[in-house]
Amino acid sequence: MISRLLLIACVLVLAAPAYAVVPTQERPIVVLRALDKMTARVDEIEMPVGQTIQFGTLGIVARTCRVTLPEETPPESAAYLEISEVKPGGQSTPVFNGWMFASSPALSAMEHPIYDMWVTGCKDKTPASK
Repeated sequence: MISRLLLIACVLVLAAPAYAVVPTQERPIVVLRALDKMTARVDEIEMPVGQTIQFGTLGIVARTCRVTLPEETPPESAAYLEISEVKPGGQSTPVFNGWMFASSPALSAMEHPIYDMWVTGCKDKTPASK
C-alpha cells in the first residue's frame, strides 16, 4: 500500500510542468512608442521608471523595465506599465495595467480609441543633452 502511494506521488511530481527561469536585468529607462490615431503623430518616449509622464490625455507610469541577458536568444525587453486617462476635472480612469513585451506588442496591448502605446526597449540611461 505504501509503495503504491509512493509510486503515485512520484508520477504526480514528474507530471508537473517544468518552467525555465530566464535571468533578467532591471534597467532605469523605459522606451515607448506612442501613436495618436487622431493626428497620426508618433512619438518615441524615454521615461524613467517610477515617474509619471503625460501623452495627450494619458498619464503613464512605468513600475519596472527588464531585459534578458545578452546571451539569451531571442533578446527580450518587458515593462510593467500603469496607464490612466485623465478626464477634465482631474478624474483619472485606468486604461491599462500590466506587462508589455517589446517582441510581442499584441500579446498584452493597451486598448484605447485614440492612442496606441507599446514598449520598444529598456535603456541604462538617457542620451546626453546637446
